[in-house]
Amino acid sequence: MSGASIGVRDFVMRFGDRTVVDGLSFDIAPGETFGLLGSNGSGKTTTIRALLGITTPTAGTLTIDGHPYRPATGGIGYLPEERGLYRKESVIDVMTYFGQLRGLGRHEATAWSHEYLERVGLADRAKLRVDKLSGGQQQKVQLGITIMDRPRLLILDEPTKGLDPVNRRLLLDLVDERKADGATVILVTHHMDEVERLCDRILLLKDGAAAAYGTIPDVQDAFGGAVAKVGLDGSVPPSPLYRFARHEGHVAYLVPTRAAAADGSDILASLVGAGAHVTGFEMRRIPLDEIFVQVYGHDAGADLVAEEPTAGAAA
Repeated sequence: MSGASIGVRDFVMRFGDRTVVDGLSFDIAPGETFGLLGSNGSGKTTTIRALLGITTPTAGTLTIDGHPYRPATGGIGYLPEERGLYRKESVIDVMTYFGQLRGLGRHEATAWSHEYLERVGLADRAKLRVDKLSGGQQQKVQLGITIMDRPRLLILDEPTKGLDPVNRRLLLDLVDERKADGATVILVTHHMDEVERLCDRILLLKDGAAAAYGTIPDVQDAFGGAVAKVGLDGSVPPSPLYRFARHEGHVAYLVPTRAAAADGSDILASLVGAGAHVTGFEMRRIPLDEIFVQVYGHDAGADLVAEEPTAGAAA
């Protein structure tokens, strides 16, 4: 299966006097997994809705395989952040119904749904009404509906929201399979570990414009490339060689300035010379969550916090 290509050129979206997206351009290659990232209100969902023809852009063009999207095109699986299931019907009936809408025969849709429910641990829930499922269980059903016809383009908006680590891994494995099958995947998430695991390239949106765009190493290089991870008892002394990023227990993360040596040797010497009690020192690639904070400010850090599933949500 060949994935779809995406082209966005000079995209502008205004609502009244408010500009939500301002001159955005990017491409997604067939078979690529592309991370569309940003803080809340940065324009991610607006871009997806315009790409799918749900809203009309103020200016610019958004194409799938060179053409504006039309529902008859098919081959697209979209999992929006706000889910939509028929809550009063049984799980298997809902999945079969949506499978038929997506072009599968009734028997094929039912058989696929049973196999999927077995895999995700919901085989014994097949005949329950959807509203009897937990939020995490409904999430699994929704994802199954989204991927059941092997779409060429898969658009996932916060697909693992509310799931515990075990079920997050299960759903990411399913996304990996679609990628291996050749599908193009657009992933919207605040989980940077998901981005690092799945994405070939990323776009960071800020105020409707591109703040960073490229492969993960390219984006890391654009933001200094490295960070010093320092085991430290006590506070971090100031220095022109680095900027303090954050503490995690007795570990401090320091972002080198352009004056610092690439291997961090002068940073270590500066810390020791200032009397800091250093218990460990390592230079590593700057993590995406640190870049996220640099782009959007520390107030946006809450967007990166893993969702705490409610009781039973991940089952």
